[in-house]
Amino acid sequence: MRSIHLRELKALSLWWRDVYNAVNLKYCRDRMVEVYLWSCGMIPEEEHSRARLLFAKTFGIVSFLDDTFDVHATIEECHSLNEAFQRWDESAVSALPEYLCMLYIKTLSNFKEFEDLLEPQEKYRMSYAKKAYQLQSEYYMQEAQWTNDKYEPSFEEHVELSGMSTGLPMLNLMALMGYDGTIATQEVFEWMSVPVPDAVRAGALIGRFLNDISSYKLGKNKKDVGSTVECYKLEKGSTGEEAVAAIAAMNEHMWRVLNQTYMEVDRALLPAAQLVVSIARTCEVIYLRGRDGYTFGSHAKDLVKALFLDPIPL
Repeated sequence: MRSIHLRELKALSLWWRDVYNAVNLKYCRDRMVEVYLWSCGMIPEEEHSRARLLFAKTFGIVSFLDDTFDVHATIEECHSLNEAFQRWDESAVSALPEYLCMLYIKTLSNFKEFEDLLEPQEKYRMSYAKKAYQLQSEYYMQEAQWTNDKYEPSFEEHVELSGMSTGLPMLNLMALMGYDGTIATQEVFEWMSVPVPDAVRAGALIGRFLNDISSYKLGKNKKDVGSTVECYKLEKGSTGEEAVAAIAAMNEHMWRVLNQTYMEVDRALLPAAQLVVSIARTCEVIYLRGRDGYTFGSHAKDLVKALFLDPIPL
C-alpha cells in the first residue's frame, strides 16, 4: 500500500508543480503533500486510486479559488471570476483580469481531463461535478461580499454558508466520481447533491468548526470572513474561550448527527455516506488539538514522515 501511495504522490507532485507554476499565484497555498495526506486518510484502499487522485487534484485547484476570493482579489475581480465559472466556457476568460486567466483555463482543462478518466457510461457524472464547483464559487463570492460590505451575519446565517464553503460537500462528490458504477450510481450522486442531506451537512460542519477553532487559536488572515468562533463571540457577548468551548460542543453534536444519519441511511447509499464519515474523521486528524495541518505544513510533517517515509515496524 505504501508503494502505491508513493507512486500516486509522485505523480500528483509532478502534476501540481506544473499547475502551480502555470497559474503563478504565489499568494496561494502550495500544499499538495498535505492534500494527499488528507486523501489517503479518507480513501486508503488500493482499489480507489482514481478516487484519491480526483479528490486531491480538485482540492488543489479549489484552493487557488479559495485563496483568491479570501485574501487577494478585489470585489470586482471576485464578481468577474465567479461569473466566468458560472458560464463555464473558455470564451469567458476574456472578461477576467490577466493574472486570473491561467487559473480559469487550467481549471477547465483539468475538468476535461477528469472527464477523460471516466468510462463512457460514467460521463454523466461531470454535470454533477461542474455544478458542485460552480456552487463552490458562489459560496466564496458570498463570503467575499460579506467581507467587502462589512456585513455581520447572524450565527445561524454564518453556519449555513460557511459549512458549505468548506468545500467538503463538493470534494465528497469529486471523490465519488472515482468509484466504479456498482457503488457510484446516479441515485448516489442525486443524494449527495444540493440540497445536501443531513449527513453531508453534518460532515461539512465538523470540518468548519474544527478549522475555525484552529484559526482562532493560531490567528487568521485579516481579510478572511469572520469565523464561527468570532461570530458566536460577537452575537453572544462571550469571551474567546467560551466561544471556542461552545463551538467544540457543537462539533461533538454534529458527530452525533453524522453517526445517527449514517446508521439510518439506505443501504444503497452506504458507500457514499462512508465517504462523508471518512472525510470528517480525517478533519479530526488535520486539525488535531487546534493545529492546522493544511495551512501550516509543519503541523503535519511528523504524520507525513510516519505514513510515507519512516521504516514500517514489523
